[in-house]
Amino acid sequence: MKLVYDVGDKPKFGKILVFAVQQLLAIIAATIAVPAIVNGAAGSEVLSASGALVGAGFGSITYLLFTKFKSPVFLGSSFAFISPLIGAVSFGYFGVLIGAAFAALVYVVIALVIKFAGSAWVNKIMPPIVIGPTVAIIGLSLAGSAMGIGPSYSGLVDASGATGPSAGYNLIAILCGLVTFFVVCFCSIKGNKTLKLIPFIMGILAGYALAAIFSAFGYGFDVDYLKIVNFQPLIDNFSPVRFTSFLNYPDLTFLHTSGAGIEKLTGAGVANIALLYIPVAFVVFAEHIADHKNLSSIIERDLIKDPGLHRTLLGDGVGSLVGAIFGGIPNTTYGESIGCVAITKNASIVTILCCAVLCIVLSFFSPLIAFLQTIPSCVMGGVCLALYGFIAVSGLNMLRGIDLNKPNNLFVVSSILIIGIGGLTLEFGKVGEPAVITISSIATALIVGIIVNAVFNRKGKNDNDESEDNQPQEVEAAETPAVEETSKAENNTIIEEPVVATEGAKDSTND
Repeated sequence: MKLVYDVGDKPKFGKILVFAVQQLLAIIAATIAVPAIVNGAAGSEVLSASGALVGAGFGSITYLLFTKFKSPVFLGSSFAFISPLIGAVSFGYFGVLIGAAFAALVYVVIALVIKFAGSAWVNKIMPPIVIGPTVAIIGLSLAGSAMGIGPSYSGLVDASGATGPSAGYNLIAILCGLVTFFVVCFCSIKGNKTLKLIPFIMGILAGYALAAIFSAFGYGFDVDYLKIVNFQPLIDNFSPVRFTSFLNYPDLTFLHTSGAGIEKLTGAGVANIALLYIPVAFVVFAEHIADHKNLSSIIERDLIKDPGLHRTLLGDGVGSLVGAIFGGIPNTTYGESIGCVAITKNASIVTILCCAVLCIVLSFFSPLIAFLQTIPSCVMGGVCLALYGFIAVSGLNMLRGIDLNKPNNLFVVSSILIIGIGGLTLEFGKVGEPAVITISSIATALIVGIIVNAVFNRKGKNDNDESEDNQPQEVEAAETPAVEETSKAENNTIIEEPVVATEGAKDSTND
């Protein structure tokens, strides 16, 4: 993939700002969704959207520092830690901070092991045949987030936490989402050089404008069916008009050290938090590798080797801890950010840095926070239709050159896809009580895929192995057709097997 802006490129300031806003729009919905979900489930107000933005901003900057500004991806609120957060917020700020520290400790320990033992074992236990379908189900598992939530003015809780009288999608909301999607596609495919770099901004603007027009008629004539945009966050922000309507400090997590409903943290509480966070950190480690393998294929640089898996892990782990200090939520690398890099072909690290700074700065501007909360879910769904689909396809693209006609390969891929899409999760705990440990469907699929691959593709003798042991065989396969062609010319005989070998060698080389 030819990038318009490579990792080290520095576009002009005006362009950087626009690109950063686009990255922000790509990650904003998911980042502020986590505190809304946790607060709703736990009946707490410890977490906040503005705090999550600040935490994501500082966490991403920390990640960039650890990775020596070589990995262009944004860190946002991790959905994997929703269950641990629901248990930890009962202890207030110190509960969520201690939990994030346990998660970060797991990353640090793994990073140290990789630093001294190397990362070759990662490629052996998770080759492309395992990572490819895992990346694919990361995108496919997010499909429900794009398709399953109605307009922001609905009875369903969306990223902004808004509710309303009508429930689910209607035809008007679907129209707004499709307009958003098609504008994104048009700008990416048919647009000029500028439009190709900002397809998501153009798509959101087009979808929001159409939704606002329908909503104006809906509110004017009191027709719920047309009320696509929920303007309530803006109304609340300016009712009454005061200084904090324009500038206000973010609602950071450390402001909630005590209060109603917050339990006293004891030794037993710390142990419980450890049991909640540590297993999930191992799960996110697997997703971390999948994300960086995917990003490596997009920017055509192996991030596992440079800056190194130990650095990306340290950046992710310490970045999560830094994010939790401000927002209470551990961070993770965002597939939305990776998809944005892939579709716009803009991998400039300066864009990610500017986006992180914007998250921090914008959290102080009340009108902007309120406006972002009014973006309808159907409009964001149109954007996510492109983003999540691209993640899924990029994972499947890793399977190029792998012969899926062979059962040993087919069963590895099929087991990962079916378990991941089917949503098989593993829960551990006492019967009748909430699970103490929950392993997500993606992690479960990855674990099963690793086991199936290890059993049926042992000793690096399968089609997916990239080790040096297989290289002589590939060379021999590539050289054989030349001899056979001579024989074919002399004997007028058609020999099919060497042709297949040639194509297989060609695919392997291109891959």
